[in-house]
Amino acid sequence: MAQPLQMMQRISYDDLYRRWEKGNWSATDIDFAEDRRQWREVFSDVQRRGAMWNYSLFLHGEDSVTDNLSPFIDAAPREEQKYFLATQQVDEARHAVFFGRFMREVVEADDTLAGALEATRPQLTWGFRKVFGRLDRMADELRADRSKPKLAQAVALYHVVIEASLAQPGQHFIESYLTERELLPGFRSGMEKVSLDEQRHIGFGVKLLSDLFAEDPECKEAVGELLREVLPYTAAVFVPPNWDTSLVECFGFTLEQIFAEGMQSMETKLRTAGLPVEEIPGFPIPLDRPVDERIRRTLLLLRAGVLGEKTGPPGRDPEVLEILFDSVKSSVDPRFTPARPTTIQWDFSDADPWYLRIDNGNTSVSPGRADSPDLTFRCRYEDWVDVSARRADARRLMLTGKIRPRGSLRTLWQTQKIFAR
Repeated sequence: MAQPLQMMQRISYDDLYRRWEKGNWSATDIDFAEDRRQWREVFSDVQRRGAMWNYSLFLHGEDSVTDNLSPFIDAAPREEQKYFLATQQVDEARHAVFFGRFMREVVEADDTLAGALEATRPQLTWGFRKVFGRLDRMADELRADRSKPKLAQAVALYHVVIEASLAQPGQHFIESYLTERELLPGFRSGMEKVSLDEQRHIGFGVKLLSDLFAEDPECKEAVGELLREVLPYTAAVFVPPNWDTSLVECFGFTLEQIFAEGMQSMETKLRTAGLPVEEIPGFPIPLDRPVDERIRRTLLLLRAGVLGEKTGPPGRDPEVLEILFDSVKSSVDPRFTPARPTTIQWDFSDADPWYLRIDNGNTSVSPGRADSPDLTFRCRYEDWVDVSARRADARRLMLTGKIRPRGSLRTLWQTQKIFAR
C-alpha cells in the first residue's frame, strides 16, 4: 500500500491545475459535418440505437455532475482544492455542451439542450437514475454538512463510482470502436478530450480521498457506508434496454468486458487512495473469486431480477439463491464477534430455506433449515430480494407484517451490527 500512497503524495493540486490550463479546449469548435453523414449512411440501425443509448447516458451524466459540483467547492478544506474543483465544474459544463451539440446537430434529438435532455430521457436505465438520484441527494447533504467524512462520501460517489467505475469504462468503449473503425471524427476527437479531462478529475478525487483518510479516520468508515449503499445500483447502470446485448456487441464488445473494467477501476482507485476494498467491512461483493467470476455472478443476479430494476418475480434457481446468500455472507461485518455462535434462518413461503451461521469469526451460509436458530425471518423470497437489492426497506416490511421475525429479540436488535449498512 505504501507505493500507491507515495505516488499520491507526489501529485500536487497545483500540478493538476496546471494540467487543466494546458488542456483547455472548445466544445463549440468541433466540426460535426462528417459525423452527420456517417450517422445516416454508415451506422446500421442497431449501431444507431446502441450509440443513442450510450451517448444519452453521458449527456445526462455530464448535465447532472455540472449541477451538483458547487457544494463540493464549498466543502473542500483547502483553497487549492476549491480552485481545482472550480475548473472541474467548467469541464463538466463543457462536456454537457459537447454531448448536447452532438444530440442536436447529428442525431437531431431537438434544437435546444433542454429539449435534447428531455428527448433522450427514456434512454436512461434504472441503475443510472438511482445512482444520479443519489448524487442529487448527496449534494444536498453536503450543503448541510461540510464535514470531512461527508466530503469523503461525496468524492467517493462522484470521482470513484461515477467517474472511475462508470464513465471511464464507457469512454474507453466508445473511443476504441470509433478509432478502430474510423467513425465520427468530430465526436471521436471530443471524446478524446473528455477522457483526458476525466483522468485529471479522477486523479484529483483519489488524491483528495487519500488526504481525507489521513486527516480524519472516520472518513474510511463513511466511504464504506456509501459504497455498501450504492453498489447494488451501479451494477445495473449498463444493463441495455430490454437486455438487448446487441446494442453493445454491434461495436465488438461484451457487457462482461465493460463490467470488468469498471470493477477493476474502482478497486484500483480505492486502493491507491488508501482503502483496499477487502478492508471495507461488509463489502457487498464477495472478493474470494476472480473478477470474471464476480462479473458472471453479477450478471446472473441482474438477469434473474435479484439485482437492478424489478420487472417481475425474481429467479429462484438454486444457483441464484446460492449467489444471493453468498452476498449475504459477505455483508456480515467481521467486527461482529458474538459470545456464542449465532444462527439466522430465512424461511421463505415461495422458495427453499437458507440459513446463516456466525461462529467465532467464521461465517457460513447453507441451504435448508438449521437446528434451533436464534432468529428466523419468515417472509416471501420476493420481499427479501427487494430488501437485498435496496428496492424495499426491511423495517417497513416488518411493520406491515411482510417480514415476520421470530426468536431472540436480542439477535434481532444485533442485526444492525451483524450486517454492515
